[in-house]
Amino acid sequence: MPPSKADRCRLYLISPPAFVLDDFSCQLSAALNAGDVACVQLRLKGVDDDTIRAASAQLIPICHNHGVAFLINDRPDLAADVGADGVHVGANDASYAEARRLVGKKAIVGVSCYNSRHLAIIAGEDGADYIAFGAFFPTSTKQPRVRAEPELLTWWRNSTTVPCVAIGGISVENCGVLIRAGADFLAVISAIWSHPCNPETAVAAFNKEIETQSRTTISA
Repeated sequence: MPPSKADRCRLYLISPPAFVLDDFSCQLSAALNAGDVACVQLRLKGVDDDTIRAASAQLIPICHNHGVAFLINDRPDLAADVGADGVHVGANDASYAEARRLVGKKAIVGVSCYNSRHLAIIAGEDGADYIAFGAFFPTSTKQPRVRAEPELLTWWRNSTTVPCVAIGGISVENCGVLIRAGADFLAVISAIWSHPCNPETAVAAFNKEIETQSRTTISA
């Protein structure tokens, strides 16, 4: 089922850019046991298709056993091939129309719109299941194309029923402003997989902060 707007923001986990599959499978299972997670996106750059297929075959059952959607970054053809729940595409990837054609009407197609209201409106009108905005904070995962401001999330939430994902340098310490601004999902990489304790501690901490900020927003 595609992500949808809800009163409570949810976590959207993105895989680290490289990992040992068996080790990561254990980490992912522990993380998903630790608290609410909506989606997991497999984001592997510079690897061959067979590596993505092998990772998907091992990770999809883990996600589905926890009721979590599994998406692939960039590659709608591979998303369809491995039976993923959907795909996420950016400016240099397949178009929304091409991604939708490849994965089908029932799959999730998310679109990166960076800090562009124009791109977001087009993607939303075309039928994207969610729009991703960011980067909101400095990030070491990749060089951000642009910086986005939290007010963009508020504008989007007040303008449409299409969910929005906030991404870029998000941590437990800085996510509050994004939740209060209207993010439906927080896409997180380093703050989960590079947590000084472990990923499950990070997931639990994010969910605690989401609950706290959601109560603050409702009270306000």
